[in-house]
Amino acid sequence: MSLHAHATRAGRPPWRRRPAALAVIGAARLIERLPPARIRRVMLALRRGARPADRAEALAARQAVVALSMRCAGQGCLQRSIAAALLCRTRGTWPTWRTGVRTAPFRAHAWIEAEGGPVDEPAELAHFHPLITIAPEPRPGW
Repeated sequence: MSLHAHATRAGRPPWRRRPAALAVIGAARLIERLPPARIRRVMLALRRGARPADRAEALAARQAVVALSMRCAGQGCLQRSIAAALLCRTRGTWPTWRTGVRTAPFRAHAWIEAEGGPVDEPAELAHFHPLITIAPEPRPGW
């Protein structure tokens, strides 16, 4: 994906949360290598049974991933977004996970959203057209 990312590194998560974050970063690296249709199926399966993530949960997951992985902190938006979604899932929640493109100039990007908006993404994201969206599973009473 090619959206210019902020190469910032958030504060490192507490020691007790690092193993889970490192594990999902590794898992995301494997998932991102799959064809798009298979990534979609994997993400659909992983969201099952999770409640929607709120903005604070999604932001904390994204920041943990960025703090522990140089690739996720830079141009690795697909790995970063998958890892952040997986980290939310380890805590019983699921953000909306998206991939999309813009045409002029062509760029592709992957990101997470919570509470109806993107989590820690640049304003230019408004010009992207979503191609794949994996929202939290709809449940009666939510």
